[in-house]
Amino acid sequence: MLFWNADPILIQLGPIAVHWYGALFAAGFLLGYQLMQRIYRQEGRPTEQLDKLLTYIFIGTVVGARLAHTLIYEPGYYLSHPIDILKIWEGGLASHGGGIGVLLAIWLFVRQHPENKFLWLADRLAIPTALTGCFIRLGNFMNSEIIGNPTDGSWGVVFERIDTLPRHPVQLYEAASYFAIFVLLLMLFRTAKSKQPGFLFGLFLTLVFAARFVIEYFKTPQAAYEAGNLISVGQWLSVPFVLAGILLMLLSGRKKAL
Repeated sequence: MLFWNADPILIQLGPIAVHWYGALFAAGFLLGYQLMQRIYRQEGRPTEQLDKLLTYIFIGTVVGARLAHTLIYEPGYYLSHPIDILKIWEGGLASHGGGIGVLLAIWLFVRQHPENKFLWLADRLAIPTALTGCFIRLGNFMNSEIIGNPTDGSWGVVFERIDTLPRHPVQLYEAASYFAIFVLLLMLFRTAKSKQPGFLFGLFLTLVFAARFVIEYFKTPQAAYEAGNLISVGQWLSVPFVLAGILLMLLSGRKKAL
């Protein structure tokens, strides 16, 4: 059993506080950026557009994930405290909204730069996105947020900022899942699967949101209205992503790149 009471602030520089959540989010994004640079160079693609693309991705991820969290899980609070919507360093991002934001960002980028193909980009962006997701969940762990249900297992974590009950460290479950998905995608990228438009992206959607669906059973409800529900909001929202991922994998060997 682990007793956990980490300070969510990594560094305090006078009035400026650097939070673990923000630092880990930034670290994941920067590592993903470096990985995309390497992928572009390996495939002989010009890297000049990469800064613009990843700016779109960053904005799409943050805006989509933050709006989804505020509107789905805590609408009452954020409608009463709208300025707090901007405090993303305190945590509170919904992966489903982030996924939609990323897709919109890729779509906008491809419209402006039609020499790029949507699925080609999505396949490659799936790899660093899984890694970034791992870092984000580690940030949630440092914040003692998105906690799990009580457990009698020896691996339980007591989040002392919350209560004295040992709980499933669901943030670590998700972080480990996303890292494993990242490794798998990176390995498959080096095979012929990377030549099948939509396969890696489809596998990413299927595995990430299937993992999310399963792990939700070990989480405490993120919204009061979810208490007692057999299927959580997060699980309902995961189903379309899993189905879309399976469909993409089935079609990946038959369709030309979109």
